[in-house]
Amino acid sequence: MIRIGTRGSLLATTQAGTIRDQLIERGHAAELVIISTEGDRSAKPVAEIGVGVFTAALREAIADGRVDMAVHSYKDLPTAADDRFVIAAIPPRADARDALVARDGLVLGELPAGSVIGTSSVRRAAQLRALGLGLEIRPLRGNLDTRLNRVSSGDLDAIVVARAGLARLGRLGDVTETLEPVQMLPAPAQGALAVECRSGDTALAALLSELDDPDTRAAVTAERALLADLEAGCSAPVGAIAEVVESIDDDGRVFEELSLRACVAAVDGSDVIRASGIGNPDRAAELGLAVAAELFELGAREVMSIRLRDER
Repeated sequence: MIRIGTRGSLLATTQAGTIRDQLIERGHAAELVIISTEGDRSAKPVAEIGVGVFTAALREAIADGRVDMAVHSYKDLPTAADDRFVIAAIPPRADARDALVARDGLVLGELPAGSVIGTSSVRRAAQLRALGLGLEIRPLRGNLDTRLNRVSSGDLDAIVVARAGLARLGRLGDVTETLEPVQMLPAPAQGALAVECRSGDTALAALLSELDDPDTRAAVTAERALLADLEAGCSAPVGAIAEVVESIDDDGRVFEELSLRACVAAVDGSDVIRASGIGNPDRAAELGLAVAAELFELGAREVMSIRLRDER
């Protein structure tokens, strides 16, 4: 029996359940094991409790043998490598974009100035402020149902959440607008899962590798390399989206390239720096580093150092 560690939320168990079902379809007995994490027990904003709060307990459960593997939302993992573990599979990614759920079916441009928007993410808040729509941003924690209820109850005018989470829970009907990357770049690795096991468990790693999607792995590798180089954890105002695209060379032959778009936003919305690049999918990390270098040249360090007025 393969024991799969997961957080206890409906979204986490749904995500892990898809991996369990794929393993069972391949003839491998598998079950979910719920692991409580610090992130689940705390009501503080993610920016305060730090990177890794949703994943550290799962990793410890792998390390001490309580579970054989774990399924993470990839964006929750710290960017620093941990040699004890290997990400054996990155399955095909869900839609990486952010989604708006607003009262009365409104889209972002229809929300009047002064509307109150909830988000758990410094990145989303910074990009929302940068749009200059005069919106009031409030912190948001809790599971997806709790967040959605804050709009339906009238407590908030709208929330911005990952579209992938809503899709996995069958709640896309609540979305009033899917935000295109030109409006809001998603978090690096948003919509992707990381299937992780012990580095020494080569048999399990080989079995899990059958679930890997090379295009998703290339995209996420580029985005995470950029994030790591910017020394920014998952709560930093960094957005990035990469995708494998088809191009045509001078002789009319089709080949694949990796496209990466990224931004760094000042938390107060006063500035957003954007950069992009194209590279070989086999050299995804190099592309991430190249685009990060361009962001640094354009002043990313200064932009990331800007604080909200009440934090100064």
